[in-house]
Amino acid sequence: MQIARVTMAVPTKKSFSIRRRILALATVLLLAAAVVLIVFIRDYAERAADRAFDRLLAASALTIAGAVQVEDETVIVELPFAAFAMFSGQDRVFYAVEGPDARTVTGYEDLAVAMDEITSAEPRFDDIVYRDEVVRVATIGRLISTESDTGWVTIHVAETQNQREALSNEILSNAIVPVIALTILAVGLVWFGISRMFAPLTELEHELAARPPDDLSPVSVPVPVEVGQLVAALNGFMGRLQKTMERVSGLVAEAAHEVRTPLASLRAQAEVAMDEQDLEAMRGRVGRIHTGAVQASQLVSQLLMDATISHRLEAQDSEMVALWGIIEEVCQRLDGEQLERVSLDASDAARAVQVRGDRVALREMMRNLIDNGLVYSEGPVEIGAVIAADTLVVTVGDRGPGMEDEEKASVLERFKRGKASVGTVGSGLGLSIVSRVAEAHGGKLRFGDRAGGGLVVEVALPLTRVSRRAGLVAIAGVALAALLLVPGKAEAASTNYPASDGSSGTVLTIVGVTDTKVFQAFVAGFQAERPEVTVVYEEMDSLPLFRQFLDGTLPVAPDLLISSASDLQLKLANDGHALAYDSPYLGALPDWAHWRNEVFGFTFEPAVIIYNPDRIAPEEVPRTHLKLAELLETETEKFRGQIATYDIALSGVGYLLAAQDQTISSTFWRLATAFGRVGAQFSGSSPAILNGVADGSLALGYNVLGSYAFARQAEGANIEIVVPDDYVLVLTRSMLIPREAKEVDLARAFVDFALSPEGQAIAASGTALGSVVPGSTGDWTSEAIAARGRGVIQAIPLGPSLLVALDTLRRQRFLDTWKEIVSPKL
Repeated sequence: MQIARVTMAVPTKKSFSIRRRILALATVLLLAAAVVLIVFIRDYAERAADRAFDRLLAASALTIAGAVQVEDETVIVELPFAAFAMFSGQDRVFYAVEGPDARTVTGYEDLAVAMDEITSAEPRFDDIVYRDEVVRVATIGRLISTESDTGWVTIHVAETQNQREALSNEILSNAIVPVIALTILAVGLVWFGISRMFAPLTELEHELAARPPDDLSPVSVPVPVEVGQLVAALNGFMGRLQKTMERVSGLVAEAAHEVRTPLASLRAQAEVAMDEQDLEAMRGRVGRIHTGAVQASQLVSQLLMDATISHRLEAQDSEMVALWGIIEEVCQRLDGEQLERVSLDASDAARAVQVRGDRVALREMMRNLIDNGLVYSEGPVEIGAVIAADTLVVTVGDRGPGMEDEEKASVLERFKRGKASVGTVGSGLGLSIVSRVAEAHGGKLRFGDRAGGGLVVEVALPLTRVSRRAGLVAIAGVALAALLLVPGKAEAASTNYPASDGSSGTVLTIVGVTDTKVFQAFVAGFQAERPEVTVVYEEMDSLPLFRQFLDGTLPVAPDLLISSASDLQLKLANDGHALAYDSPYLGALPDWAHWRNEVFGFTFEPAVIIYNPDRIAPEEVPRTHLKLAELLETETEKFRGQIATYDIALSGVGYLLAAQDQTISSTFWRLATAFGRVGAQFSGSSPAILNGVADGSLALGYNVLGSYAFARQAEGANIEIVVPDDYVLVLTRSMLIPREAKEVDLARAFVDFALSPEGQAIAASGTALGSVVPGSTGDWTSEAIAARGRGVIQAIPLGPSLLVALDTLRRQRFLDTWKEIVSPKL
């Protein structure tokens, strides 16, 4: 009866979908209604977004119009900071102001040329293509009157439409949620109504319930298409289970066979020994019994370990493990004679590096390799480890009989041994365990012939990014050894860092303002990950870098621009000179430290006050900006010629800090006046100010970049640092990939490295540049720097508001006022 049931022909039925038949018509009708509603909602969303952003554009234009003044028959506009503060920060912003004579007063002259003048105070809106991108322009007129004439000043403010489209899409997505929900609900009701019609599932249930436990054949009951994948997965699972059972049964059978032979031999030898009368012959028999017992014990131990390793590898329980420590642990368990034959040799990096894996499995792998070397040779066994191409390579070499080429694959199978093992006790499981452990850890096992005779076994295990992190930081520390020299601001100079692997075909060119001695730590860390890359670094000051890039006169063609004058970097990006890049590390970067995925900040650098402790007593030290102004006002003669700060006309970062100071602090111009009274010295770089304060020729330096100050203090310079207690300006060095870059992929790779945990660890280490990503490791993290003072942290955000201070007229008026105050005419 059982045979008849198994061989009975089962009629084949064509698969079908009940749901599909009923849902088809209902879905079409519901979707048609939903599409009509979505079209209406989309039109409404676009109109609503246009109204909202047009109001912002008009408000910006009106703000600029309110700043229009007439001095000596000349139109003057000092661009208000609020003019651009109302924008989202994710769109590019352009503006132009035209006088009554159609001459561009300030802003983008090509925008003024592209737009018509207007003689009305009512805003007009236009969509135009400007710099290869569609922009929305608000144009408004401002009537002015002079002694000689009356005319209209025209103000244009333009913005790209990315955020406008994003708002429209957000409104659309939020508004259509009810439509989609109702559609899904209707479809769900139909779905629920027909779910009880799936009678074939009952048949499938009965078929599985009636099966005997050992029947793992595929399910052949016809089922609807919707259940077809489930049945296929079930059949696949039963097939894998059957193969596993067969493999386990085979292993048990092989193990039983292998164990049966030594046990039978032990029994036979024991029986013969019981009847042996000759004492010497009996001793020989006992010796053979002992040898057999050792062989059986070793075989059982290997079988148990093989089962243990299989279980642990299937469980995939892994941790970070120092493999060289495991090797030393295995060697320590050897007896004295064996230990004398073992020699260990590994590089410092290989001794310290960790791999991710199962500690027990890795220990058993190394134990088997070392035991094989000791058992099959009588000479020394040499164990070495090196790091090569993101891989830890461990070698075990002996002076034994070696292995023939045709045997090198077969010995990796269970219970398979080479010809050289004849007469040597062994189970044939050791190399099989080694092979499976290496493969489970993503590694490779290789056999090689050793010069002069013998065998070399090589295990190569991959290293993860986490396991390389400590090595990268160590490399950076070596590079920072050169920082122990007194840094001075060098002229523009090019430094070549050859590829560490000796190649010369791949070159990344970087132009930046960071001191070369500091930046080489980042280069070393980057080349540790990309040894095939040669890096050329051109060091310049921030303002010449900006101007020469626009003029096309840089000494090299850059693949990456790095500057502490982030307002100039943002200006380049806003004017269309930057490539966008969605770095995978942007999610961890603070919002204020990047803009439009085109400008990326990677450091956290406060503006600090430094002083010479031999020139200023502790009770005189100014802890706030106001206290500094009061000190210079009351001790004018004492500090005459002894105070230094940036020359903001020459230094891009100096102008950025001064402009931000003026925006935040109500005491800025009072402090500037105090600088004028004491005859302050002005410099184009932080290192020059640091040198003067350190050697005592200057008493105090203002708005010095903390990164340089912290590094010099750590080197032993005679300076003290004040992180102000009222507010602390913090800037971030920013990276930008030019549109004309030749090695775009390499530039993106360097951006990724600088923002990665490895790069941020370098920023937070001896460079003292500060890590901008929260939660980084090191002495100079953003959290550690902020904790050095009590002031409110005022990070300078990368956004359109930085463009206000770069307006031509506003910048010139600011510089003229500054010069008149700090260098008054007598």
